[in-house]
Amino acid sequence: MVDPVFIRVVLLACLAWIASVPAQAAERFITVASTTSTEQSGLFGHLLPLFTRASGIEVRVVALGTGQALALARRGDADVVFVHDPVAEEKFVSEGYGRGRQRVMYNDFVLIGPKADPARVAGSGDIAQALQRIHATASPFASRADKSGTHAAELRLWRLAGKDPQDGRAKWYRETGSGMGPTLNTAAAMNAYVLTDRGTWLSFKNRADLVILVEGDQRLFNQYGVILVNSEKHPHVKHALGQQFVDWLTSKPGQNAIAGYRIGGEQLFFPNAGGS
Repeated sequence: MVDPVFIRVVLLACLAWIASVPAQAAERFITVASTTSTEQSGLFGHLLPLFTRASGIEVRVVALGTGQALALARRGDADVVFVHDPVAEEKFVSEGYGRGRQRVMYNDFVLIGPKADPARVAGSGDIAQALQRIHATASPFASRADKSGTHAAELRLWRLAGKDPQDGRAKWYRETGSGMGPTLNTAAAMNAYVLTDRGTWLSFKNRADLVILVEGDQRLFNQYGVILVNSEKHPHVKHALGQQFVDWLTSKPGQNAIAGYRIGGEQLFFPNAGGS
């Protein structure tokens, strides 16, 4: 005859295990702090279900400007950072907040503006010259002004052009303090020029009279990187799960998934994992 005490112990152990399963399952997620372009372009809607299906790990995205995404990770409120400002990313790693930085993909920035093109920048292929003309003609320009990767690139290009649109807070220069989608909406309403990543532009519907006017300049190259947040700085960070996401993004299946994302037959991002 089986000892009743033994049966009771086994039952209690089974109940304890069953009760623990939902809690364990709830922990199978990571938080990724990322730029708005990966969200608003629809890339995450394409990628994340594929990763979750392959790994069983849910990804919860906090889509912010790159500067805000890195600040979130510095506080330990994210497990992985997926952004596009190599200078800021390298600083984040050098300060000990991130473990390595891996290239994932690239696309490019494009200068959008009204078809009428009052600054006559269309077809120049020279972004610095185009910004000089916009400055000289005081043509309306919408800036994200949100410390995002796109905003950092825009300010870098203004410096390259030798102009400071913020000097004297020129009325023609509108700082939105918002993401790429809302800033494009502002540009459409103002009939203004604006710098955007190509991915968000291709997925943007409210174009009004806006068109691509300057593209192809090598200085418009837009690199994205992924960084695992350092668990030595923040012990609660889900290092192992985050590493699985980084490894998948930079693996052949992840890179193929990125290359396979298209809108209207046009590829939005180009995988280039490997290197720093």
